[in-house]
Amino acid sequence: MSDFAWVVDTFFILFAFSLIILMVPGFAMLEAGLVRTKNVTTVLTINTIIYIIASLVFFFWGYTLAFGEWNETNMSKYAAFLFQMAFVGKTINIMSGGISERTRVIPIAIFAIIMAGFIYPIVVNITWGANILKGTLLDISSMHDLAGSTVIHSTGGWALLAAILIIGSRKGRYTKSGKVRVIPASNIPLVVLGGFLLWIGWFGFNGGSVGNISTKEAANSVALVIMNTNNAGLIGGFIVIILSYLTYKKFDITMIVNGALGGLVAITAGADVVSPYKALLIGAIGGALVFYAVPFFDKLKMDDPVGALSVHLINGIWGTLASGIFGKGVSIITQIKGIIEVGIFAFVTSYIAIYLIDKFIPFRIEEEQEIEGLDINECGIEAYPEFRRVI
Repeated sequence: MSDFAWVVDTFFILFAFSLIILMVPGFAMLEAGLVRTKNVTTVLTINTIIYIIASLVFFFWGYTLAFGEWNETNMSKYAAFLFQMAFVGKTINIMSGGISERTRVIPIAIFAIIMAGFIYPIVVNITWGANILKGTLLDISSMHDLAGSTVIHSTGGWALLAAILIIGSRKGRYTKSGKVRVIPASNIPLVVLGGFLLWIGWFGFNGGSVGNISTKEAANSVALVIMNTNNAGLIGGFIVIILSYLTYKKFDITMIVNGALGGLVAITAGADVVSPYKALLIGAIGGALVFYAVPFFDKLKMDDPVGALSVHLINGIWGTLASGIFGKGVSIITQIKGIIEVGIFAFVTSYIAIYLIDKFIPFRIEEEQEIEGLDINECGIEAYPEFRRVI
């Protein structure tokens, strides 16, 4: 391989890494806007801690567990590491966002070590990486998951499901009669900003997963992936605009943003193996799934302030299935096998880890502290000290 191509691919992956890191403030702003003002600082603190801890753990041993040796021939091995490191925190962001407003910082930080150092690297190992299951009946390395509809989004979603089952809902979210009490978002501009930062980051997330750009064919593939990614987000948001108005005669911007994110999750597995029109169909179904899944989880009294179960778990599954349905040369049987295997492993290990942590350091804050707000009790700093806090 020429030195020029090596340099181009290294630069491309570093640029993709930089775009993915924009998803760190993306998650932080989205979640900070969706929670109440009394919990904003804690959400921001947790997002910052997740990036720091997950990245360090992945550097010290997570990457090696997932991929083995730091060997790259078509680019700098340091660039290859940074690109993979950018992914790891997202699985924890998905879980932490969905249990916002009632959980302490320290237990989430401990879980971040377990997810970044064990659960996520093992999932990567058996799908994208060194593959300890190679040649066995459990081998799912042939599952097509370009940038992680299952490997990242569903893994985080399964961890969130386990956490909600153990921790429960926010105080007052559901009445004794089973009705849902609306807890409004505190800052809609932050929700929209966070959504668009995530959207932009997705171009590096999916585009960078092509792996190189130094040939005409590779460059064309990157362009197709980014087009499919953007279109899936556009149509996911558009479908929710229509459904929201037809159902409620209102335009719910928080749901529209999540519809777009649902489309982006859905196309993440197969953006490289479907046509632009099929990407639109995948994204449209992804947006619709978010619209209907959010109230469905509420009916089950599964309190998810940011809609992460609907966006990431449901669409992680759908996106992986869609690759098998619409993707050229992709086996639907292999996709189903991968979904089931990763799902069982991620849910069971996450449930055990969260259960054990909770026994020693409870995830849930005391009731009085939850009413007062996590910012005062966990961080000692309020995000909006000049505002009158509404309990």
